[in-house]
Amino acid sequence: MGKRAEPIRCSWATAGDALMCAYHDTEWGVPLHDDRGLFEFLCLEGAQAGLSWRTVLAKRAHYRKLFHDFEIARVAAMSDRELEKVLLDPGIIRNRLKVYSARDNARAAQEAIAEFGSLDGYLWSFVEGRTVVNRWRVPAEVPASTALSDRMSKTLKKRGFRFVGSTICYSLMQATGMIDDHLTACFRHQATAR
Repeated sequence: MGKRAEPIRCSWATAGDALMCAYHDTEWGVPLHDDRGLFEFLCLEGAQAGLSWRTVLAKRAHYRKLFHDFEIARVAAMSDRELEKVLLDPGIIRNRLKVYSARDNARAAQEAIAEFGSLDGYLWSFVEGRTVVNRWRVPAEVPASTALSDRMSKTLKKRGFRFVGSTICYSLMQATGMIDDHLTACFRHQATAR
């Protein structure tokens, strides 16, 4: 018997990186409708700004510990003192603006939830509640941002969210399944395109 062939994945999920492969295979592009999970991705995508997703993914468990498992009300209630303590922890990306943005985003999320009933309902309204399935064949076709992410970014910023530029918003939509950008040859695209 020969060695079992690796499935074909999007090129960024390299076969030698178990963490990235697992994330690609089980999370990226899967529709997420849980407010806590959406808030976590909103914060982590913002933390990633200027860095690699691999860096943030490796620190995700520690982020969850320091930010109360991304429970929106608990993060919104974090004091300056708590945030300053978080900034001392080498297990996360210690950027003051990014750390403080988690609390700002939690408070903005609470306002969106009060108005729309859930963060899920609010964020998914940008794609009318349905996953946009793209059919990219090569990585060069996948955009970093679109008119849709531009609109989401502008709207979120007006609501007081921080670290929500257009590229971050597009990454958020990809990560949470609002947009399915698995390449057509990827086994995950084939699984979600049916």
